[in-house]
Amino acid sequence: MPKALVIVESPAKAKTINKYLGKQYIVKASLGHIKDLPKKDLAVDVEHGFTPRYEIIEGKRKLISELKQVAKTVEAIYLAADPDREGEAICAHLQEELQGNKKNGEPRIYRVMFNEITKNAIQKAFEKPGMVNEKLVDAQQARRVLDRLVGYKISPLLWDKVRRGLSAGRVQTVALRLIVEREAEVVAFLKTEYWTIDADLGARKPPQLSARLIKKDDQVPELGSSEATEAAVAQLDGADYIVKSVAMREMRRHPVAPFITSTLQQESSRKLRFSVKRTMMLAQRLYEGIELGKEGAVGLITYMRTDSTRISEDALREARAYIAVKFGPEYLPESANIYKSKKAAQDAHEGIRPTSMEYSPDDVAQYLAEDELKLYRLIWNRFVASQMTPAVFDRTSIDISARGKDASEYLFRATGSVLKFGGFLKVYEEGKDQADEEDEELKHKLPAVVEGEHLKFRRLLPEQHFTEPPPRFNEATLVKKLEADGVGRPSTYASILSTILEREYVKKEGGRFIPTELGKVVTGLLLENFDDIFDVKYTARMEEELDEIEDGQIAWRVAIGEFYEKFDKDLKHAEEHMTDIKRMERPTDLICEKCGKPLVIKWGRHGSFIACTGYPDCTYTRELTVDLPDVDKADLAEQGDEEYCENCGRPMVLKKGRFGTFHACTGYPDCKTTKPIGGTQKKPDVPLDEKCPQCGTNLVLKTGRFGEFTACANYPGCKYVKQKTIGMKCPECSEGEIVERRSKRGKTFYGCHRYPDCAFVSWGKPVAEKCPECGSPYMLEKWLKAGPVLQCPNAECKHKQDLHVPVEALAQ
Repeated sequence: MPKALVIVESPAKAKTINKYLGKQYIVKASLGHIKDLPKKDLAVDVEHGFTPRYEIIEGKRKLISELKQVAKTVEAIYLAADPDREGEAICAHLQEELQGNKKNGEPRIYRVMFNEITKNAIQKAFEKPGMVNEKLVDAQQARRVLDRLVGYKISPLLWDKVRRGLSAGRVQTVALRLIVEREAEVVAFLKTEYWTIDADLGARKPPQLSARLIKKDDQVPELGSSEATEAAVAQLDGADYIVKSVAMREMRRHPVAPFITSTLQQESSRKLRFSVKRTMMLAQRLYEGIELGKEGAVGLITYMRTDSTRISEDALREARAYIAVKFGPEYLPESANIYKSKKAAQDAHEGIRPTSMEYSPDDVAQYLAEDELKLYRLIWNRFVASQMTPAVFDRTSIDISARGKDASEYLFRATGSVLKFGGFLKVYEEGKDQADEEDEELKHKLPAVVEGEHLKFRRLLPEQHFTEPPPRFNEATLVKKLEADGVGRPSTYASILSTILEREYVKKEGGRFIPTELGKVVTGLLLENFDDIFDVKYTARMEEELDEIEDGQIAWRVAIGEFYEKFDKDLKHAEEHMTDIKRMERPTDLICEKCGKPLVIKWGRHGSFIACTGYPDCTYTRELTVDLPDVDKADLAEQGDEEYCENCGRPMVLKKGRFGTFHACTGYPDCKTTKPIGGTQKKPDVPLDEKCPQCGTNLVLKTGRFGEFTACANYPGCKYVKQKTIGMKCPECSEGEIVERRSKRGKTFYGCHRYPDCAFVSWGKPVAEKCPECGSPYMLEKWLKAGPVLQCPNAECKHKQDLHVPVEALAQ
């Protein structure tokens, strides 16, 4: 009979652990938290020490009942959730539910923690089990109560004043604030003109030398206009260029530390273009276990929610042995490289690393999905590089003097670097958000010159530049900024970024965050009324207090009480004074074109717009050309070039709908003509000779959001749409035809026209060609960077072959 019950969070983790523990253990999964604050109300007793009221999560009662039944049959229970605050809270709630079964002290409940799911780590953890850490639980509970108070107290205000369904979060709002304030900096930025002068010169030996003017008589030259630059070029006409000094020195670039959560998120965003959310999801899979053929499930990386760069002695020895064999002794430092963690790091954890050097990316590639392999390779390379020798560069700086017609000395400088020894760069180089001087130096190869050498003048190259505004945040730079400011914790960043995107507070363009009008309005309202609560430094201080609660330095109720005293005052003020955007009618100097009454700015479900005060008798509206927070700086009378309706000749105005801003005819509802911004007006339906099979009316060619399609002219009376077939029978039912369809988000997929009688679907285009390896009756057409291929749909068969596409098809 089994002697112990082990409870983890996920089935994948349970499966991996199970193979290391033996038959005397039953391993079950809690599927995350089993208790939480109910969604229907605040569930925090503000009057009595902020006591939270937890309830069993809907759908978890059956699971808890099963765990209780198993608990009655064992001698001990081991709670093995993840080694962090959330994991500790899960264990605490499980303990509350299961300890009610105790009779005569049985079963005993223990807490076990491990940073990696390997046989050695599991066995060590079970040899010395501990108890649930109440201080960790208090820290998690304090965060949960804080977030609940902010969310459930402020969100209803936003529902009433702006729009239903909005949310405010303690950390989420600060992240949004950073994005909105950066956008304001970008918009307000005034470009400044400046010039550079480069001299192309020839030495006795190649290559050609390019040097930049850096000083004039030991002063930085003022080259702020074309006139000043032309004057400097004129002074250098006919000048001799003589090498003044040559400086050479050796530079070392040291490897970077193994990944912690935030650096993994940043580097994954830079190099792999993965979102923070996707990175953490993939890392979770690698941590919990991947099926490696006959070996079964193996955890490939250590725990991925960590802020410590510490590496265990065993892992260091294994890594150093691997480097010595793989790369040679010259790539191995005399002793292991040790990296300092930041001040508040939990050094009970380790940095993110492979669990064993036996599982190289190439060895496990066949078992990993494409994105899993990319992330695992990134983690592997970073860890290996962190224990290698520095890279060595030879850096050369050449100063060149030229005497101008005005007798001034003009000093030019050329710098270049050459890689002398690759060191850790043989394996890995950290990504950068922007190129720096070091990158520029590596591009320049300099000739061998000596002091006093006369250089041959070839040409001067004056070039105009403008200063650039600060770049908008992408996921990597926003995570970097949040971490640097001490706002939130890396484990929460994925949910924060997802929330501000889902709430439509921000949008992404070119991978960078841009606040929407809604995001600016909400941020403005919250900062007007809760500026101290959503202050970056204050939020960072709250994170420090959570760490202090974990360390036992402060009671969690005291910390929450201090916060709530300030928060409650702001809340009462906001309830009385927050601007009511939803019911706003802001006056303007504009007059209605239809009835002559004044126009006002109002707020609707799609944002701000201009409307007539004569409503409902006059329904004239038009879109604001600027976002609501920027109205005071704009001339509302300026509408740009007038657009006229092609069908009725009336003026068209800007409107905003579900899919963005568009032009609409002022003759609505008599004329329903619309036109997308920068596009053409909607094409009229084209009648076809073909009859509708359902009602007998002629079919017409229509134009929709996703292009042309054929449908019944009797719409909406008849909703028949002719499906586009690909000329292939359904491989599943052999009766239906495969048709091209579109998902709700407009993505093309393929399915049987007999749906729902036949449920065959495929994202890839099926091709009626048999797989030569496994005999699958069809293959899938895939377009990769290398070109089109046919791939077997069978997950166990990896067969691929080139697809020969006619030139005409590629041209289309």
